[in-house]
Amino acid sequence: MREEGRIDDVDLPLLQENAPPRVVCMTASLLDVDGESHILVYLRDVTAARLAQAAAVANEQALALANETLSRQLILHRMTESVAKVGHWAYYPGDAMVHLSPGYCEIGKLGNAQRAPVGDHLRGVLEEDKPTVKRALRQMDGEIVEYRWRRADGEILWIRSRMHREVQDGVVKANFGIVQDITAERAALRAAAEQLAAAKESEARFRSLTELSSDWYWEQDADFCFVRVDGDLGIVRMLPTETYLGRTRWDSGVGGVSAEQWAAHRATLEAHEVFHDFEMFRARQDGSAMWVSISGAPIFDSEGVFTGYRGTGREISARKQAEADIERLAFFDALTNLPNRRLLIDRLSQAVSASARHASFGALLFIDLDNFKVLNDTRGHHMGDELLKQVATRLTECVRNIDTVARLGGDEFVVMLEELSATELDAAALAESVGKKILAALNQHFVLGGQEHHSSPSIGVTLFFDHQQSVDELLQRADLAMYQSKAAGRNTLRFFDPVMQAAASARAALEIDLRHALLHQEFMLHYQPVVDETSAVTGVEALLRWNHPTRGLVPPGEFIPVAEQAGLIIPLGQWVLAAACAQLVAWNNSAVTRRLTMAVNVSARQFRHPDFTTQLLELLRVSGANPYRLKLELTESMLLSDFDDVIVKMGELRSIGVNFALDDFGTGYSSLSYLKRLPLDQLKIDQSFVRDVLTDPNDAAIARTILSLARSLDLSVVAEGVETAGQRDFLLQCGCKAFQGYFFGRPVPVEQLLLPVI
Repeated sequence: MREEGRIDDVDLPLLQENAPPRVVCMTASLLDVDGESHILVYLRDVTAARLAQAAAVANEQALALANETLSRQLILHRMTESVAKVGHWAYYPGDAMVHLSPGYCEIGKLGNAQRAPVGDHLRGVLEEDKPTVKRALRQMDGEIVEYRWRRADGEILWIRSRMHREVQDGVVKANFGIVQDITAERAALRAAAEQLAAAKESEARFRSLTELSSDWYWEQDADFCFVRVDGDLGIVRMLPTETYLGRTRWDSGVGGVSAEQWAAHRATLEAHEVFHDFEMFRARQDGSAMWVSISGAPIFDSEGVFTGYRGTGREISARKQAEADIERLAFFDALTNLPNRRLLIDRLSQAVSASARHASFGALLFIDLDNFKVLNDTRGHHMGDELLKQVATRLTECVRNIDTVARLGGDEFVVMLEELSATELDAAALAESVGKKILAALNQHFVLGGQEHHSSPSIGVTLFFDHQQSVDELLQRADLAMYQSKAAGRNTLRFFDPVMQAAASARAALEIDLRHALLHQEFMLHYQPVVDETSAVTGVEALLRWNHPTRGLVPPGEFIPVAEQAGLIIPLGQWVLAAACAQLVAWNNSAVTRRLTMAVNVSARQFRHPDFTTQLLELLRVSGANPYRLKLELTESMLLSDFDDVIVKMGELRSIGVNFALDDFGTGYSSLSYLKRLPLDQLKIDQSFVRDVLTDPNDAAIARTILSLARSLDLSVVAEGVETAGQRDFLLQCGCKAFQGYFFGRPVPVEQLLLPVI
């Protein structure tokens, strides 16, 4: 397995307790899944076939002594009656329906139904056989089970089934099962056993022959030319016998066999050895392809002289189709039919190795669709799926046959380019050319549900050569480059930058430190005073600070975005609210501080959490903090989605006294219709407008407009970022009566906060 990566058709003994030995034929493939080696194994019971071939070789004369009614033709005819129809079903978690193949519907007489409710596809199982089927459904480990099935017309069938589960990254992606109708096989075995009881000398040989599932019998002469073919007339008549009688197998128009396989097969024949399950496809008389499996054994006369070969053949088209379906489920994306992550990783591993042999660079392009979530949210997931299928088609048209286009999941695609150039510079130029071609293709309008839709991609590119980086590192680099493309404004292409890698590594380390900080209480609150027109302190804004054990105070602008991306902003925000409420309770014990308000910033993710209101109400109840002194500062980004939910939450909290301020007003999405509906108490003029209010007429005009708007809506205003007396005086003249900034005080710990008597 380590040397070749695959093992084909190896016979192995299977020993079981309290059962006679069996022979199984094994085919196995070595797979790399997320950096771990796995072996995919197919096992097929060939005990009957091997016994039949041994019996035919060892005792040809004994066969002639059997009862005339049990001649070879009759036996073979009855064996071919047992050829099983094959079908399969598949279930994807989250779907309410089970997908049924045409073969499955034909076996169960289900008409053209392609889907059935979960459980209904196994409703026909006889009551006494249900424990067997339920056990197989629970395990889904590929065990072969046989059970009886009652069709709608009352007929009872015998079914052989094998059930599998596909698991990726610890998540169940699909459950599927393959079923065979073995009713005829059961009947044939039973009838043959009754008749062969009279032929005691050949009883074992004839029983094994009837268990052999074959469709026809063939013989060749000493030159390996066909001289006889007979068996199931329906199967044999489909084969154009005139194309191979008198010819060798390799000269009779078969396909699906490589030159190396032919050489190995001919060497086996020249050595006069038995061979098993030699697979190929033949053309039927109607021109369609039929996969067949051939087994044979040499014939020797009484003097030991080789006179030819005899053997059996069987059609395996249904099995081949089932194997192809299993491979598609395991290695291809169900929506786009592109290779999935597992197959991409396997091909990328091979491409990295091939790049060294061919002394040629390759490239990996990570593609993410811009604003894909908006399409899903506004027009439905079915439109999103349609866009993904059209994108897959366009991506495939942009690359060569030797390249790979894969879908990783969601709206993420990867294009792998091979054999670009022997020089890194030329390879980068070619990769950029393909990237620009993809940008142009995906910027063309898509037609979804009869309407035009515009989409664009963000593309990250990294080159690869030899094993300088692992497969996971290459994907990570391309992903990082894609995010750099989004940061550059989207709808563009960026190459991987080592500086960006260093920044990503630093961010990962910072995330680890953040989690540690939450556990070990490394955070603190600093407070910046808010003053009125007389410079008297009326309240404070609570600002989060992180006292890192080795780095000291970490700037909020450095760790807050990491907390947002890592999903830590919710527990961090809860800690801030709890600390702020505790400080309000402490201040309530003094006449100097009990009238101070406490402003706390709340992130959009924290506020949208379904339990935010409940948790804050419980915090106020348990802590005893005065809700009338608590002010929550929201940003305009919260108004972009779930606006009605925002109003409901604000109204519920405001009913018990909590105040609300709209922070950084004027820098985001401002709508008068939204403002008049929101239960706000205050607007905060962003410091970007205050900074140049004395030198920039536009900033001055914006400040005046905000103050005028607030008066018309009966809202108070706080000007942030006031650093000079001139700024304070100008805003005061314009009607502003509350200020915050370095001119009045920097954010400091509570012990250093100067609180004059109010």
